[in-house]
Amino acid sequence: MNLENIWLAIGLTTLAGLSTGIGGLTVLFFKRTNTKLLSLALGFSAGVMIYISFVEMFFDSRNLLMATLGEKIGVMVNLLSFFGGMLFIAIIDKLVPAAENPHEIEDAAHYSDSNKSKNLFRTGILTAIIIAIHNFPEGMATFVSSIQRPSLGIAIAIAVAIHNIPEGISVAIPIYFATGDKKKALGWSLLSGLTEPLGALIAYLILLPLLNDTVFGVLFGAIAGIMVFISLDELLPTAEEYGEHHLSIYGLVAGMIVIAISLQILN
Repeated sequence: MNLENIWLAIGLTTLAGLSTGIGGLTVLFFKRTNTKLLSLALGFSAGVMIYISFVEMFFDSRNLLMATLGEKIGVMVNLLSFFGGMLFIAIIDKLVPAAENPHEIEDAAHYSDSNKSKNLFRTGILTAIIIAIHNFPEGMATFVSSIQRPSLGIAIAIAVAIHNIPEGISVAIPIYFATGDKKKALGWSLLSGLTEPLGALIAYLILLPLLNDTVFGVLFGAIAGIMVFISLDELLPTAEEYGEHHLSIYGLVAGMIVIAISLQILN
């Protein structure tokens, strides 16, 4: 196992996780969020994830599994891995109460009109905890991808970082308007992203000794399923809530174009 790839994977995952703090920085400089920019960014992130999942990772998974398990079994395990990843993240999502689910992000402007209250602070803390739970498998995905293919890991880390920014905003804004403490709001937004490198650490300590082409094939299939589910269930619906429908689609297409070009350059 290439030691340089391991350090790269850890670094990428840490940077992607800490990008929630970039979202938290909005409380230091802005009173209102640029919702159109957020809509474009979320659509862009979804485009990156969907393109990577269907064009790169799904077929990488299939090729690895067919090479090690044979054509019929390999294809079957590939499909089971893909939909198993979707099921895994769907179960996590289902366990989150609807009222506190970060997928149900309200317009940031709503918070600016709210009175400072314990309920608002509780909302911010719960959002931070829930986002941290969602970030954990993303950290594992970035780590595993970076070890096998650094160029793919870089692309995934960029996509994760982009969609972590509005997640950081969703944590920081209610805490700031509940407490008036910008440092506290920024701190909680940073903490919510630290499970990204934690997921990478768990992957390193538990999965690394077990990694081979078959395991990589299963993980790539599952990660592809996870990213498609996150894109369709979280990123695109939230992008439409923040801005116009067409803005999120423009962002989606732009994300696919940029990542397609980037992968060609990085490969």
